[in-house]
Amino acid sequence: MCGIVGAVAQRNVVPILLEGLRRLEYRGYDSAGLVVINNGLHRVRSIGRVASLAEAVKQQHVHGGLGIAHTRWATHGAPNEANAHPHVSHDLIAVVHNGIIENYEALRLHLRELGYVFTSETDTEVIAHLVHHYYKIKPDLLIATQQAVADLKGAFAIGVVATDAPQRLVCARRGSPLLIGLGIEENFIASDVSALLPVTQKMIYLEEGDIADIGLLAINIYDAAGQAVTRNVFVSEQSSEMSELGNYRHFMQKEIHEQPRALIDTLQDAVMGEQLSSAIFGFEAENVFAQIDAVAILACGTSFHAGSVAAYWLEAIAGIPCRAEVASEYRYRISVPNPRALVVTLSQSGETADTLAALSHAVSLGHEHTLSICNVPESALVRASKLRFLTRAGPEIGVASTKAFTTQLAALFLLTMVIAKQRGRLTSEDETKYIHALRALPAEVQRVLTLEPAIAQWAERFADKQHALFLGRGMHYPIAMEGALKLKEISYIHAEAYPAGELKHGPLALVDKDMPVVAIAPNDALLEKLKSNLQEVRARGGELYVFADFDTQIANSDGVHVLQVANNAGWLSPILHTIPLQLLSYHAALQKGTDVDKPRNLAKSVTVE
Repeated sequence: MCGIVGAVAQRNVVPILLEGLRRLEYRGYDSAGLVVINNGLHRVRSIGRVASLAEAVKQQHVHGGLGIAHTRWATHGAPNEANAHPHVSHDLIAVVHNGIIENYEALRLHLRELGYVFTSETDTEVIAHLVHHYYKIKPDLLIATQQAVADLKGAFAIGVVATDAPQRLVCARRGSPLLIGLGIEENFIASDVSALLPVTQKMIYLEEGDIADIGLLAINIYDAAGQAVTRNVFVSEQSSEMSELGNYRHFMQKEIHEQPRALIDTLQDAVMGEQLSSAIFGFEAENVFAQIDAVAILACGTSFHAGSVAAYWLEAIAGIPCRAEVASEYRYRISVPNPRALVVTLSQSGETADTLAALSHAVSLGHEHTLSICNVPESALVRASKLRFLTRAGPEIGVASTKAFTTQLAALFLLTMVIAKQRGRLTSEDETKYIHALRALPAEVQRVLTLEPAIAQWAERFADKQHALFLGRGMHYPIAMEGALKLKEISYIHAEAYPAGELKHGPLALVDKDMPVVAIAPNDALLEKLKSNLQEVRARGGELYVFADFDTQIANSDGVHVLQVANNAGWLSPILHTIPLQLLSYHAALQKGTDVDKPRNLAKSVTVE
């Protein structure tokens, strides 16, 4: 979950590296560093944010035409300067790395026997020494990297430079994302397209096992077997400005307010007419959906919550059995495979390590029907799936996911409708009604966003709290889970979510005047049951914060705070009720003074197990 940038050019690459790191800082921000080759190897490292590194680079007047840089989320070793990347071997080889080397302890022991001295606790340092070891035998950076990579077990994306090869950058990927940016007599590497948008929009996405030898004028790519290959060049639809903060205080706030536009962009092709087509999921979708008799959704974190909502939709509307499962658990348990099930994987980045591994495991069990719902067109998850649907949320920089979540929900509702239609469970009247509801959704979300000032006032009451409880029923229970996750992620308030009916089975013991209880109260078939649950909270002195539909007849009173969110939106209600929970978490974090976009111990793109 680290960020890598590299560049080879006929100009000073240091500003390119620093700007790239700034744009990748969401991937890790424990430490940062860079190496530049210019009549020798010059390394600068710092603890904390990229701004600290930039200041150190300025003081040391570092410049050069070849360099690699890194922003770190600590795995092996504490976040200190000794463990910061790049790692260097004998002032000759420098390496940056994202991922985890699983056999690093055995390699470290072997390299020590060869006389290498380690100065860090990281697994990455073994890569630098391995490349150096092979480079001494044959001084060719590509060959040395290929031989070193063959010794590694685990997941990695690496960039490698050598002091005596001042116009050569070698990189490799296995299990972690890496791409090449193409310029005019200059080329680049990065973990994410956003890092390179200021210098190019032409990208090559490396495939699993690829190693690339990059110079000023030429790029040579080799597959895992060492054979020269050609990879497609893509032009990114993103712009440099899309990753800028603009007039917002934080990226999270910006991304919350971008949700109407993100939903329009995600839905527009699907709901332009009066009928849905299965082709929005791929040319083979109609044939695939005709063969399935169940759905299995695999995802992590926020994406798992989206999948959990979809399980309610798919069973109720499409009449097809569905289960949502945490990807990191699925691959490590003995399951009963159903080859006729559609396996749906959800990920914002498309590079989430556990989700990729879960998909691979499902395929190994005989699951041929696979669909990825993802925000990144050329990600590993999309490439590994038979069918795909792209959410067009645009770049999401804040670590706490917002617009990626709501666009995933929109995509999953489309999937529900298409499968229901294929199974003869969607009448033409309902199809038309749902399409119109989806078209109206962005405007409804925009109206909910107008509640921000009132929600900010609520958030003031959360600033001194240590715990919070979130309640929901039915398809809103996963939304309560998402609300609790958001609050704990960015405000560090411990929060739990429960189905409201489970209060009396344990959680009610925690309720007192110091634990705010947040409830989602749509006007649905479970409303009266929920009202009874809320009375249980008030009877124990609990303070209630209720996000309700307009017509729920829940009034403000002593200890009961109510905000009316929207008219009842039926099956789409979970999307609307997500928005105020995001705003509550954001403003609670502001009140507590935490780092909203970069919460402690977390990173955005979880590319390690």
